[in-house]
Amino acid sequence: MAKTSQGAKKTLKALLQVLVTLTALYLVLQKTDVRQIGQAIGGSNPWYILLAIVFFNISKLFNAVRLNRFFRAIGLDLPWGYNLKLYYLGMFYNLFLPGGVGGDGYKIFVLQKNHGVKTINVFHAVFWDRLTGIIALIFLALILLIPSSFAALMPTTVPYLWAGLAAVYPMAWLLNRFAYPQFLQLFAVTAWESIMVQATQAATAFFILQALSPDTHSIDYLAIFMFSTVATILPITIGGAGAREVTFYYMLNHIQLDASLGIALSLVFFAVSAVSSLPGILLRIRHEAPAAKEAETP
Repeated sequence: MAKTSQGAKKTLKALLQVLVTLTALYLVLQKTDVRQIGQAIGGSNPWYILLAIVFFNISKLFNAVRLNRFFRAIGLDLPWGYNLKLYYLGMFYNLFLPGGVGGDGYKIFVLQKNHGVKTINVFHAVFWDRLTGIIALIFLALILLIPSSFAALMPTTVPYLWAGLAAVYPMAWLLNRFAYPQFLQLFAVTAWESIMVQATQAATAFFILQALSPDTHSIDYLAIFMFSTVATILPITIGGAGAREVTFYYMLNHIQLDASLGIALSLVFFAVSAVSSLPGILLRIRHEAPAAKEAETP
């Protein structure tokens, strides 16, 4: 009975995610020029799209390395190749299997089952890994906001943006110190890796923008992209689709820029992430401990 109830909840969650995603996309596409979006995507430069795919995957390599540092801190020393396969499979679950355990839940389940570590310890490592990414996301979003049209429209907010920028990492260090002291010795290196993760994601968006409209002023679109990434963290849509487009639509309209280009950027970014997630299922690993012969993590 309990398993049936749990399965029903997962199915309901998946259906709700599909509904929210389709509703958000429908509302946004109803208010924008779909033909213009299609023309922008259809006329995109494939070489820039290829660069976007490369930089998206570089960001995921940084992310996998960072996560493995946190795993080591809880006594879980995974070979580099195994950790990377597990990470990409988690990406696949996050994007293509909404409503289920998700990528993070899958990693927690596999590592707890096969490596004898406590579930709570793996959860803390995965959760703090996510949180360090959000902190870097906020840091870079503030950097991009300062020279953007948003700051020009609301100049009184600029001192607050600078203050927030200066406070992000001191506050993150305090949070690390008191909430997750077991990871404190990794603060500097993982903070740097987190910035590299988000910077390469921003580079992905930049190359997509160049593919769609090379003459466009990029700062505003990249600032919105960073904020739209925050919106996709909430597990209410499939792989962030819908949430990102809604963010682009309303923020671009606020500064009177072309929403169609922002939505095209968002849709292409989703496609890039989907293509990059496919190796996760191709590299699907068995639910077992990694073979000793695999290369050790550097």
